[in-house]
Amino acid sequence: MKKYIGFGWGRLSVLVAMMAIALLLPAGLMAQVAAEAPVVETLAVAETAEEAPVLDSGNTAWMITATILVLFMSIPGIALFYGGLVRQKNVLSLIMQTLFIVGAVSILWVAFGYSWAFGTGFAESGNPLGAVIGGFDKAFLHGIRLDTLSAGNIPELVFVMFQCMFALITPALILGAFAERIKFLGFVVFILLWVILAYFPMAHWVWGGGFLQQMGAIDFAGGTVVHVNAGISALVMALMLGKREDYRIGHPITPHNITFVFLGTSFLWLGWFGFNAGSGLAADGLAANAFLVTHVATAVAAITWMVIDWLCNKKPTTVGACTGAVAGLVAITPAAGTVDLLGAFCIGFITPIICFIMVAVVKPKFKYDDALDAFGVHGIGGVVGSILTGVFATQYITGEDGVQGALYGDWHQLWIQIFTTLVAIVFSAVITYILYKIVDKWIGIRVDKRVEEEGLDVYEHGETAYNN
Repeated sequence: MKKYIGFGWGRLSVLVAMMAIALLLPAGLMAQVAAEAPVVETLAVAETAEEAPVLDSGNTAWMITATILVLFMSIPGIALFYGGLVRQKNVLSLIMQTLFIVGAVSILWVAFGYSWAFGTGFAESGNPLGAVIGGFDKAFLHGIRLDTLSAGNIPELVFVMFQCMFALITPALILGAFAERIKFLGFVVFILLWVILAYFPMAHWVWGGGFLQQMGAIDFAGGTVVHVNAGISALVMALMLGKREDYRIGHPITPHNITFVFLGTSFLWLGWFGFNAGSGLAADGLAANAFLVTHVATAVAAITWMVIDWLCNKKPTTVGACTGAVAGLVAITPAAGTVDLLGAFCIGFITPIICFIMVAVVKPKFKYDDALDAFGVHGIGGVVGSILTGVFATQYITGEDGVQGALYGDWHQLWIQIFTTLVAIVFSAVITYILYKIVDKWIGIRVDKRVEEEGLDVYEHGETAYNN
């Protein structure tokens, strides 16, 4: 065990250097931008002096609340949900991985992630890279003051924090695929690189003015950016890592604490109201509709999965109902700002059926070990939800000049949704495959057989969750 716990200081120093470069490079570029700041600021003041926007305190209060709710999805939501599904010897590894993501990704986000996703420097300068990333104009939140307002007349600092929560939950979803068999150091390097190279660009493409947004892709709260992106990466990681040593087809590994699974699901369900209803950036009718359809789709999905479980396995299970609820939450996410009650019922009914087939039929048939069904629920749920958005979007919600889906005669929007989903799938798969190869060769990703047998908690973190 001592041999295992010992680590290479050289590799650790390289990791620290990598993080330092990631943080300091944008700082240097920001300093260059700052030299031109007085002129830009003077022009901005002149242009807005006639009609300055006024902060909306109601919207601001709601968005601060929504941001807190979305944080609940990561800690403690996903940590409890995944932690309950693994065995007792590995629960702390899941919690620690989640905590690392919350800390490290938050730092990357304010350093340059927000600027890459929502900056406008490249687009305004005519740089063709503007279709891919925003630029470095908002690195370390440069130029964002207390009175700088975003859409919805909320402080841009609140918008920064709200979007930061999305950047946290996305890589946390991938944890379910490689649970119980990944080295912590390998995980750290992989996740840092994945967030920088997979999440930040995808967020810009769909939400920050990138080419998919310009095409008209609908992703209200993260169907492609969050769930397809994370879910496909989860599948690639599961395939590359291989099965757990004691994984046997037809003999599922029993969750160690189903109460944790229920608590995690409850926090996810609660937090998702901020996730979806907050994505309109206002306390208005659109938020109310997103609130409604999110709850209804989730309720329908939970009951649908429970019934399927009952019919196929003779008993309705708590884990099954919780999994169904999560599938419903995932699928309604891209559609919450464009569908009405009919769309919520249909998405909530269709999605768990497809996800159940992926988890109970496809996974055993192809014998891959997606340990906690990150791909089967989040990846597939995101794909289904993104495509069905192009079916059920209605002008009853989007307005007279808004988008509508194939059900209402606009097949063009459906093809846009399909294309966007395919782009997300291919991009995420390629980036994840490359990063896995690099990190595995450099550091190594999978733990030794003995470590896997005796548990990651003791070998990786020197702790045990329960001391009797």
